[in-house]
Amino acid sequence: MGKSPQANELRRTLDDGEVALGVLDNAYSPTLVEFYGELGLDFVWLDLEHGGPSPLDGERLDDLLRAVDGTETELLVRLPSPDPALVRKALDAGVRNLFVSRIETADEVRRVVRASRFRYDGEAGERGFANPRASRWGTTDDYVQTEDEETLVGVTIESQTAVDNLDEILDVPELGFVFVGPLDLAVSLGHPGKPDHPDVQDAVEEIREASLDADVPVGGLGFGMDDVNEKADSGYQILNLGSTTGAVEQVVTSWLDGYRTGE
Repeated sequence: MGKSPQANELRRTLDDGEVALGVLDNAYSPTLVEFYGELGLDFVWLDLEHGGPSPLDGERLDDLLRAVDGTETELLVRLPSPDPALVRKALDAGVRNLFVSRIETADEVRRVVRASRFRYDGEAGERGFANPRASRWGTTDDYVQTEDEETLVGVTIESQTAVDNLDEILDVPELGFVFVGPLDLAVSLGHPGKPDHPDVQDAVEEIREASLDADVPVGGLGFGMDDVNEKADSGYQILNLGSTTGAVEQVVTSWLDGYRTGE
């Protein structure tokens, strides 16, 4: 008897026009991913561009995915490059929400999204068919249809070239969301380490406005809760609250400061 697939709660949140809140687990720990799920986060972000296991390390990815099985918390996985083979590998492992770094053109985005679909834009897609973990090893009902319906694929906008090509990128069919990358935008615009530079902020605002106009959900980083709330009010739907190491640093530092001051 076949099994019914679990709904993608992150996709449902975006479709409903609501805001999803998450944390970057830069410890890449199944225990912490599971704990974040218990705390009620909408997603846990795993950044495979700047750290963590290789996207090709199936066993590590499987363990991280199992940590949210049966919960309403979703994994959001960032891949390091617009390589269709990496997209297919991650999806077959059971990732349903991913976004890709280092894209600059609509053609690159189209290749990534097509690689995630069995059927794409009225034509054949380029997702490989097998019986991987994503299909519960062949036991899931209507695997082809449900995978295409539940998979969410986005891209990071983090370079001047991508901003220049933004309208064409946003027009790619079935693009799930764009994620604003202010830190790498700052590098691309000649202001490394200065995401608050006016040139960078102008580019960030251009991405936000264009995405909302195109009805493509937009995500980004929260720099403190005031910033998170402002971004949510301005139309952001995917917001990262912080990181595992950032949270630990904040709490441990407060403990040490409290001891030193006698508080």
